[in-house]
Amino acid sequence: MMIKVSNVTFDYPEKRALNQVSFQIEPGSITALVGPNGSGKTTLLRSIAALSKPISGDIMVNGYDTLLHPREVHSQIGFLQDLFGLYDTLTVYQCLSFMAYSRITDKDEVESAIENAIEQVGIAGFLHKKVGVLSRGMRQRVGIASAIVHRPTLLLLDEPASGLDPEARYELSNLMVNLAEKGMTIIVSSHILAELADYSTHMLVLQDGNVVEHKKLKSNPISRAFVYLEIGAEHDLAPLLDKIKLFRGVTEIISVDEKLHVKLDTLISSKHQFLKYLISENISVNDFSEVKVNLQDEYIKTVSQYKLNKSR
Repeated sequence: MMIKVSNVTFDYPEKRALNQVSFQIEPGSITALVGPNGSGKTTLLRSIAALSKPISGDIMVNGYDTLLHPREVHSQIGFLQDLFGLYDTLTVYQCLSFMAYSRITDKDEVESAIENAIEQVGIAGFLHKKVGVLSRGMRQRVGIASAIVHRPTLLLLDEPASGLDPEARYELSNLMVNLAEKGMTIIVSSHILAELADYSTHMLVLQDGNVVEHKKLKSNPISRAFVYLEIGAEHDLAPLLDKIKLFRGVTEIISVDEKLHVKLDTLISSKHQFLKYLISENISVNDFSEVKVNLQDEYIKTVSQYKLNKSR
């Protein structure tokens, strides 16, 4: 388990920011942390990063208690806050060097760590530019490179897409997927739900300091080889399950509202080949479509149900 949060409560003088919050996050996942302003998202991220101290509860990060072993937790985590600072008069390479020498104890590993961060984030093309002349998107990449230069296993991002243009947001989405593919666990707090849906595998919803939903999303953008297909047929689907299971590439079948959701490995078989197979087996398909997660719909539904329950 990468993160285990148990009954965490955090109070500010004027309000309770987190109220008995509990959840677990698996390694290699990308969790969309969503909720309105003041719901406790930033406080939660800072508590996980061992930068803020809850009044009660426990947070374990990769086996380390954030209260008992904060330095060990810091070595496990890269954290890029919403309003992060960079040294505008330094070059990109100088910024990364400064962060690397600040965070890495074995100085013989510094140069390789810098090269690794440069490659992962894709900033080799402007290493010798002054940070002060970079665009918002380029600065964001430098910030993320600085956050991961010490090779953390967990990356926390607070509003990373704020102020980015559509092209930079698209590049950020690809970067998140690439980092997760290389084994990094990521939590992203953002108001831009459409952007989060491009790469998130899980959704964690905070409202009034409470966790009101923590769920796995239908599609997994990290597994780029997989697609989720919704299949409807004119007849009872149950007798068709055995035939569908026999098709090469089908790894999972779930029944949802009188339809089947099928997980297909497209490195083995394409959607077109699967459809041809269904037809060849005389399965009368009346619906064959790819399931796409709509994070905004999921969020609105969750919050509406929370408010309804609270009003009772």
